[in-house]
Amino acid sequence: METNQDRSIELTNSALGRITNVLKEGERSKFRVYVTGGGCSGFQYGFKFDDVEAFDDDVIDFGEFKVLIDSMSYPYLYGSTLDFVEDLSGAKFVIENPNAKTTCGCGESFTV
Repeated sequence: METNQDRSIELTNSALGRITNVLKEGERSKFRVYVTGGGCSGFQYGFKFDDVEAFDDDVIDFGEFKVLIDSMSYPYLYGSTLDFVEDLSGAKFVIENPNAKTTCGCGESFTV
């Protein structure tokens, strides 16, 4: 895993590789990570390829692409690590979040 103390979120090598590969296939240059209300534990993670930077986004440069985190999601995601896993349940992005007090069984939602 690449580490840099100035980044609000870290990416594993697996996540870096997956995002880079998908971005090479399309027109986009940024990957947005966000939190929304909902899910079985209160909040859920969201991911999308994006090109629009909002004025209040935290923009993290990973060389070949940038990760965007909006100001509402930032405090929930700060210090987290984004991973990409492929297993029997499929392929997905997973967040290891030190701010989460509990998570649901699938790991897609959490409480703080």
